[in-house]
Amino acid sequence: MDDSKPFEGKIIFFTAPSGSGKTTIVRRLLEQNENMSFSISATTRKPRGKEVDGVDYHFLTPKDFLQKVAQTKFAEYEEVYKGLFYGTLKAEIDKIWAMKKHVLIDIDVKGGLRLKKRFPTESLGVFIKLKHLDILETRLHTRNTESPEQIRKRLDRAAYELTFSNQFDKELVNDDLDEAVTEAQKLVDEFVEK
Repeated sequence: MDDSKPFEGKIIFFTAPSGSGKTTIVRRLLEQNENMSFSISATTRKPRGKEVDGVDYHFLTPKDFLQKVAQTKFAEYEEVYKGLFYGTLKAEIDKIWAMKKHVLIDIDVKGGLRLKKRFPTESLGVFIKLKHLDILETRLHTRNTESPEQIRKRLDRAAYELTFSNQFDKELVNDDLDEAVTEAQKLVDEFVEK
């Protein structure tokens, strides 16, 4: 980092239908970039598997989440499914920028649109796509974390979310993970160096 100019914090976010690989790509970018830190999202869903509160997500009750909404504590939030909220806390962004690092987020599509609207020049929004929805269906079944009905809901939502891909700064096809990470790194480098 060039110490002669003041730090200008950026937000780089990856969005995609569930199961498209955004979390994996973000984790790889975090391993490769010391100048970035992950913004932990808040959610009202229950932890899955070995997820830890304050590490994977800030797990909140619906009442606590809505209280933070009323207090304007979120940079963005979305009711992704009925009664299931996700959001980015302003305090997370401020904390990362105070460390003189760039914010890295994986986020749902509608939340990504809200974040882009709120931070139009400070953010880079990358939409991750798969060539075919059947690849997504296979990945969701392989995760083995949801019922067939939940998977069907996610696939229906994915088809809808794909219609928003052109509203983001960049699109990235994730058919080969290593290639997708390499391309994601190029996009990040170009944006951060602006």
